[in-house]
Amino acid sequence: MKEQNNPNNKRFNRISANSAIVFSFIVALEIVIMISPFAFYFYAVFNPFLLALNQSSITRWLTAFFLPHMVVPPNGVLTIIRILGSVFFVAGVLVFLVCAGQVYLGKLFKRGAATKGLYTLIRHPQYVGLAFAALGLAIMWPRFLTLFLLSVMLLLYYILAKDEERRMINRFGEGYAAYMNRTGMFVPLSVEKLFIKNRNLQKALSLKKVGLIFLGLVIVIVGSGFILRAYTVRHLPFEQVGTVDVITITSDDFTTVHELLPAVLGDSVVASKLKALEGTQHHRLLAYFIPIDYVMQGMIANTGDEWKLFEQHKTIGMITKYILHPFVHLTGGHAHHMDMANMKHGPEMYASPAMKRRVIFIDISSDRNELKSSLDDFDINTKRTPLFFVDVHLHTAEILQVRDTPTGSGWGTVPTPMF
Repeated sequence: MKEQNNPNNKRFNRISANSAIVFSFIVALEIVIMISPFAFYFYAVFNPFLLALNQSSITRWLTAFFLPHMVVPPNGVLTIIRILGSVFFVAGVLVFLVCAGQVYLGKLFKRGAATKGLYTLIRHPQYVGLAFAALGLAIMWPRFLTLFLLSVMLLLYYILAKDEERRMINRFGEGYAAYMNRTGMFVPLSVEKLFIKNRNLQKALSLKKVGLIFLGLVIVIVGSGFILRAYTVRHLPFEQVGTVDVITITSDDFTTVHELLPAVLGDSVVASKLKALEGTQHHRLLAYFIPIDYVMQGMIANTGDEWKLFEQHKTIGMITKYILHPFVHLTGGHAHHMDMANMKHGPEMYASPAMKRRVIFIDISSDRNELKSSLDDFDINTKRTPLFFVDVHLHTAEILQVRDTPTGSGWGTVPTPMF
């Protein structure tokens, strides 16, 4: 862009870039805040923003999720992506901290421009580290909004990097220009030359180029999110049993659904509740089949205060496990497979949470489209209304309780993951 020497432009670039990354990380770190004691205050401010986006079909997709979050990734591809989320986040933060230390120590001891360490490979490893950390957060808390803000962040940091290079040349002259010629900007020079044939490093940015870069970022990053979402929905542990669409947290429970759900649907209380829904147009019935002590069930429906994670005051421990042990929060309720052999038969075994399942019934509706397929349950534009849940014994199929649920999830009306 023209007039880059203007101090006001420089200040605007830096403030915009810093604001973008702060806002991006706030949105991506929603997962941290959701399980913290500050969740109530955060959503008092943030939830109106999400609800405003959720009101229109034009912006509703921004609040939706594009990767599995409540269910165990159902195949190897999605499992690897989730693990990469943790790897990218941890590695990105470490790269940023190491490079930041190098830069600020260089300033403190007046060593000149940072050109050693990771700076021998690329000119802006700090920004690359931040980009990978933000991508990792987007995978771990996969709202489309985080992907869109990642696109904005990358654009603004590209603008800031160009401005910094201009200032470094003005300060260090030909020495820094020579350094630029032998290094790539964000990837090693050998890779950069594969995509950029004519490297005019000191050419000023134009609004047209900035616009094209941003459009390309949005198409690639957000477009990848839609592809991943479609792939995820097609591979969910999901099946229609009678008139009910059922999704399980892990594939381990997939066969159990066929054994237990008929008993649940045949219960007189459950049958009377479901009969009221018969004949309604543009509606489908979705059931989540979960361990009774599944820690994230509050995102599906408000099944009790004990499943509102922000009530547990274990934020640090839960986040550490979530990052370093990606599936512990999902598979913990299914650890009974190993414990069953050691468990004595009797009242203790009968009453164990491992011997129980919870079925949460959700009404799926659409104001516009007829819901013809079970895959429509996860359409971004559908409305989800929790109805009630049923606790059933794993071996005897005894109905233990049937309880209505309030409107919304354990976090109120904030849009939560579907899968």
